[in-house]
Amino acid sequence: MEYGGHVAISDLVRVQTCPVRFYYERNDPFTESDRYMICKQLSYHLGSSLEPEMIWDEVLSVCPGIDPELRSFLETCIASCNNTVWKPAAQSDVRVISEKHGIVGMVDRIFDNGAFSIIRAVGAIPFGTFAADRLRVAGIAFCLEEMIGNEVIGGHVEYIPDGVSRFHTVQPRDRRQVLATLHKIREIRKGELPRHPLNAPCNRCRYKERCEISSGRRLSDLL
Repeated sequence: MEYGGHVAISDLVRVQTCPVRFYYERNDPFTESDRYMICKQLSYHLGSSLEPEMIWDEVLSVCPGIDPELRSFLETCIASCNNTVWKPAAQSDVRVISEKHGIVGMVDRIFDNGAFSIIRAVGAIPFGTFAADRLRVAGIAFCLEEMIGNEVIGGHVEYIPDGVSRFHTVQPRDRRQVLATLHKIREIRKGELPRHPLNAPCNRCRYKERCEISSGRRLSDLL
């Protein structure tokens, strides 16, 4: 997804997972999963009482056609989140941008002390955060540092289904990964054939039969 030539932070994650699949899906419209939409709506109430009926009514207003069976998913998320003390957000859905690096994204929650969090609709791993979430946090840090003029040491990742909030301190390797992924995206935009990583999820990819790994060729030549 492009915003005046800028790269969306969500696209950094997609390219890191598999740049070839990103190429095929680069023009597909973005749609939130229903589970993410539920977690997102719940997040507006973190730090206050979580009322299932009220939040579900809001979910239905945002997505009238949602599967009613997902009400149970909301109930599970609320039960998990009630076991954690949450800080209320000072702002939600804040657009951040880095002109220097050409990155743009949205921060789910920003707090009074300047800290931020991103919302995830998956369960947490036993320790730390997922690689994709570390990339998200690093991308946001680049943007915020340029916007506020101060170093951003990291951000919270809030795994709503488990009611878990983890702070990730941005490491130099995270920043390097952002820059390397940006380079891959710029090559793709020029039409160069990207290489997929060794751990690409090929077995469950719908483009497996179309995927070609031919260094130095343009994907447009393969279609």
